[in-house]
Amino acid sequence: MPKIERLIQMILLATMLSGCFLPSAVSMPSSLPQLGSTEVVPLLIEAGADATATPTPFQPIPPTASYLPTEIPTETPTPEPTAIPVLTLPTDTGPVGNIEEPKGILNILLLGSDMRSWWGKGSGFRTDTIILATLNPQAGTVSLVSFPRDLYVQIPGWGQDRINTAWGHGGFKKLSETFQYNFGVKVEHYVLIEFSSFKRIVDSLGGLDVQVGERIQDYYRGRPILLKPGMRTMNADMVLWYVRSRKTSNDFARNRRQQEVLQALVNKFLSMDAIAHATEYYDLYDESVKTDLTLLEMLPYVPLASKLGDGSRVRNFFVGSGKVTPYVTAGGAQVLLPQKDKIMRVLQRAMEGANSE
Repeated sequence: MPKIERLIQMILLATMLSGCFLPSAVSMPSSLPQLGSTEVVPLLIEAGADATATPTPFQPIPPTASYLPTEIPTETPTPEPTAIPVLTLPTDTGPVGNIEEPKGILNILLLGSDMRSWWGKGSGFRTDTIILATLNPQAGTVSLVSFPRDLYVQIPGWGQDRINTAWGHGGFKKLSETFQYNFGVKVEHYVLIEFSSFKRIVDSLGGLDVQVGERIQDYYRGRPILLKPGMRTMNADMVLWYVRSRKTSNDFARNRRQQEVLQALVNKFLSMDAIAHATEYYDLYDESVKTDLTLLEMLPYVPLASKLGDGSRVRNFFVGSGKVTPYVTAGGAQVLLPQKDKIMRVLQRAMEGANSE
């Protein structure tokens, strides 16, 4: 794709996603608490004596690489493990029937990979962030459905494995086939951002203003931290910690925080005259963001973003604890079995532009 066309694509993609993650014109306080710098804000990040860790209903096995601080004191609170029932792994009965999709919708997978900068070219990676974005021009809505990375699904031509490994077995084509096989959804396109460049993107934007939805207590750089709900300005290191932390929460809470950070990322990009300086971000965008969307495919959906100014047309859905069953594989891996009928009902509502649950 020629550079000028790729540059226009970058601007249009940001405009489209601004509709997915609430309006960019949200008024922000002139001064927000700064998080992640060497100067700690005691009121916000020091856990009080009465603070307790959020109980974890299910804790899948940790990722192979962690961005959490390694200097965790010995007194780090450890949630009591939840007993996982002994289950029989369901027999694969073949692909589910396709969900009836409204006319004119566009399904896009928003993906975040765990690729590291020191990995060699062509090394396998996992899509640890998986969000299905459905654009429905007829209803004037955008729906987001977050999937936990430890969802244990049937990968066509491979077998059962975590959903975040599907890309490694055949790229987007295999991940798309996995969605259609297990949930009856046809996904046309993807947008992939690599974690190895994520911090550089946030740094280039001068940090992010993140609307923290729920309190989170954990350890950051070896120190106890408590974030309370509200708008918080975070630097790149804090943002990455926030989106990946699950020592005292779980993957379901991570999914919510991922949507919060993506919202903040797009809002920041479209603020501060960022569009006017788009050429300055081109090299970083070209290196970090991969998509199979073309300009011609994007243009018809750009007007949809302008209809979402008040945010009331954005629908947020999550494949949460009530739609999965904890399971331990024969090899000892802790995963989540999908309750497909419940997940498919969520997807049907999302594609129709129904209100969030």
